[in-house]
Amino acid sequence: MYPVTQTTEHPSARTCIDTIHSTIAGELGVKTWQVKAAVELLDGGATVPFVARYRKEATGTLDDAQLRELDERLRYLRDLRDRRRAVLEAIDGQGMLTAELRTAIDAAETKSALEDLYLPFKSKRRTKAQTARAAGLEPLADALVRNPKLDPQREAGKYLSQEHLIGDPADALAGARAILTERAGQDVRLVTELRGRLWRQGRLRAQVKPGQEAAGAKFKDYFDFAQPLQSLPSHRVLALLRGEKEGVLALDVMEADPRDPEALSTARARYEGAVARSLRIDERVLRSEHQPADAWLAQTVRLAWRSRLITRFAGDLRARLFLAAEEAAVRVFAANLRDVLLTAPAGNRCTLGLDPGLRTGVKVAVVDGTGKVVATDTIYPHAPARKWADALASLTRLARENAVELIAIGNGTASRETDKLAGELIAELNRLNPARTVARLVVSEAGASVYSASALASAELPDLDVSLRGAVSIARRLQDPLAELVKIEPKSIGVGQYQHDLTPKMLDRSLDAVVEDCVNAVGVDANTASPALLARVAGVGTLLSENIVAHRNVHGPFAKRSDLLKVPRLGAKAYEQCAGFLRISGGAEPLDRTSIHPEAYGVARKILAAAGASRNDVVVSSGAVAALEAQEFTDEAFGLPTVRDIMTELVKPGRDPRPQFATAAFAEGIDKISDLDVGMVLEGTVSNVAAFGAFVDIGVHQDGLIHVSAMANRFVADPHEVVKSGQVVRVKVLDVDPGRKRISLTLRLDQERS
Repeated sequence: MYPVTQTTEHPSARTCIDTIHSTIAGELGVKTWQVKAAVELLDGGATVPFVARYRKEATGTLDDAQLRELDERLRYLRDLRDRRRAVLEAIDGQGMLTAELRTAIDAAETKSALEDLYLPFKSKRRTKAQTARAAGLEPLADALVRNPKLDPQREAGKYLSQEHLIGDPADALAGARAILTERAGQDVRLVTELRGRLWRQGRLRAQVKPGQEAAGAKFKDYFDFAQPLQSLPSHRVLALLRGEKEGVLALDVMEADPRDPEALSTARARYEGAVARSLRIDERVLRSEHQPADAWLAQTVRLAWRSRLITRFAGDLRARLFLAAEEAAVRVFAANLRDVLLTAPAGNRCTLGLDPGLRTGVKVAVVDGTGKVVATDTIYPHAPARKWADALASLTRLARENAVELIAIGNGTASRETDKLAGELIAELNRLNPARTVARLVVSEAGASVYSASALASAELPDLDVSLRGAVSIARRLQDPLAELVKIEPKSIGVGQYQHDLTPKMLDRSLDAVVEDCVNAVGVDANTASPALLARVAGVGTLLSENIVAHRNVHGPFAKRSDLLKVPRLGAKAYEQCAGFLRISGGAEPLDRTSIHPEAYGVARKILAAAGASRNDVVVSSGAVAALEAQEFTDEAFGLPTVRDIMTELVKPGRDPRPQFATAAFAEGIDKISDLDVGMVLEGTVSNVAAFGAFVDIGVHQDGLIHVSAMANRFVADPHEVVKSGQVVRVKVLDVDPGRKRISLTLRLDQERS
């Protein structure tokens, strides 16, 4: 069932591929055969969701997170392999490839380390050292190194040449110095040793640029800053780089903390000593200058380190810092996006959406339980119109006429004032009908304006003014966040840190993967899903999603999954990938509403029969399933992982992995930051999670921060271990600073103010 592609490859290519597989296996903590099997499936056109769900036997049950990491690392290591080949060929073509250099290039684990090794051989222009050699100055350099008793000026006078434009001893000595400096840069052992030492022991130093103190106040913490390179957290690296980009901070890689001159001097002397040894220069010249050439040799060593090597290493190490910080930031962004997309849906409940505004008014949309727009309006409760009573009357009428159950309020301009209006609306509705319960929630409106003006919104809501489409989106986000947010570019959802500082291609690929994984984890109704949602189903994409909807519009709902094969251009391969994720309710085949793949229906029917279920029943009790031995239903095609998945699905067909819908109960009378007191215990909703903590909406229109150290009575490495975006939490107020609009919170309700 899982064919292995037979290929004929050169032995060295096979070795390289095996190395990539074993490297990834080591990083993931899995077996090499698992990686090899997954790579063959992915290279064969399989999607990550399909492999994770329906090819568990082939990969040894690698999950979607492992497969995504595998896919990303495979891409990187293949690029590194190809670049390594090109570098080796280029250096070999120059006749400069030594055995030691080849070994170092083969051992380079990152692109930046590889490029650092290639740097001395990369220049298309003739280097100063090459020009000096052509002028015959190499013997001068060797002579001064070999015999420091020589007088540099007198010795250099022997090498004057009109032909080579060496008019005085200074020109000759400059050429000799260029030769020695290049030698140090091409010493692979030296470069590897010193780069590694600088990474382990060096510091990143930040200073404010003169005159930037006021303009760069937000970077105040870094005006005089130094921290070991290896211990810099990702968010701090990105903050420092942004400060530099904005012209506020000057960054330098230093051998030691520059605020300790003695430590810096000692550390620098060790690096310069290593350079001297590489060039076969006596280290004593760095401490005392007794012989004629000592001063010249000492200056040559210092310049080789301070002007060439550390500058070169700084670029490599900064790239290394950024890459690690970028990967961490993308992981945080992806985790937040996953949490938001998998936020509990309110479900089929009539919802009133409010898109707040001041001068332009508050846009209003009512959508029924299916998401259909049933009413719209624009009200002007705020300045300058201040038609509060009229606005309240209009909302009351709309809410009563349409039996509104939920109110979704956008979190943009005038959100606080509009939330107050919604509070009065609920009070009025309760007065008119005490038995009726209506809840209100503030919803992120990030990306709503982008959606409103998009071609997709025009197609979905052609008769609705652009200004009202945002209110519709806000209401639908409450009903089904996943179905609505897939219509928006992931970067526009507003749950990331420093997203504009990250490599767009890497960020886009990661976020697209999250959206795809979330959509396929939940499953999609083939007969009701929008093109945007269908496009994210494994194996579908934009073209097939449009074809599915077009076929549905012409021929009516799909009666069974196999009818998908009638959709133009949806062939056997695409069907294999998407069928298990597309659900059909009330159709001819009961199993079509489950996540069981059609290829496994035979196994499912055997299990149903053994559990005593009727032919048209796909639900069995957990007790009936527990009485069965999964091993009895395995065969060559389907092993224990798949059989167990089928049994789990039959107990609760089409289960939704998202949590139950819940709302935070904001404290009455606490609606602005000045209402808060230290020690208050409040309910709130996690609005965003960062590497250093989580932000929580507690109903005062300014999110509070739970620092990672205040999340639990234990060490927490990753805030996502404790909370997720959209989660309702109980928090205690630790500190309030109204002037700076800062609220410190804790999840440790027994914690005292620090």
